[in-house]
Amino acid sequence: FEQVTWMDIRIGDVLPTPRHGKPVEINAYWYNALRIVGRFSKMTNKGNYSSYDSLAKKVKASFLREFWNPEEKCLKDVISNSSADYQVRCNQIWAVSLPFSILPREKEIQVVEKVYAHLYTPYGLRSLSPEDPEYKPFYGGTLWKRDIAYHQGTVWAFPLGGYYLAYLKVHDYSEIAGRKVIEDLSLLIGTLGEGCLGQIAEIFDGDNPEESKGCFAQAWSTGELLRALKKAEQIVNY
Repeated sequence: FEQVTWMDIRIGDVLPTPRHGKPVEINAYWYNALRIVGRFSKMTNKGNYSSYDSLAKKVKASFLREFWNPEEKCLKDVISNSSADYQVRCNQIWAVSLPFSILPREKEIQVVEKVYAHLYTPYGLRSLSPEDPEYKPFYGGTLWKRDIAYHQGTVWAFPLGGYYLAYLKVHDYSEIAGRKVIEDLSLLIGTLGEGCLGQIAEIFDGDNPEESKGCFAQAWSTGELLRALKKAEQIVNY
């Protein structure tokens, strides 16, 4: 009954989002960790660069083989030895946003397009596609109802940083893309005057994302959006 990722709600013995096995974002981070350590190994002439490189290539090949969902043209959320989770969730965006690409270019574009079509709002990414039968459009009510909805459609602000970094990446960090990100992020300025001044809230309703919920000053919401904004501003030389 342990929860192993940020989608960590547990209500007694009930796990609304069990992600046991191999979560998509953890594997994307693992690949990037191998590439980063390998680069440092090569730069410093320490360690065994060839072993990191060989393992990273194996991870990349198996990631594409096991996680790609050809019917939906996006990534599965979790895989295990016996099954796979095909729900369309925001976790796949980190497979594109990270600096070392684990997917071919055309599939990176397809992931960004899928996330935009099903999960994107100006206030964050939905944690689950509205087309999924388990989608919960509103976060509220009793503790049970709130916990059930927490990662089942509720909009989270912090993955929006990863989305915008992925958007910039698949648009080759062009000035037009940079200006688009800055323009989109300006829509969040209004929320800086709500709750805790100068901060961005944790979550928003899936069907009414203009209304903030949860923690009114969430560090990773603010930090991730600042990270994306800084990258966009560097591109357009602000």
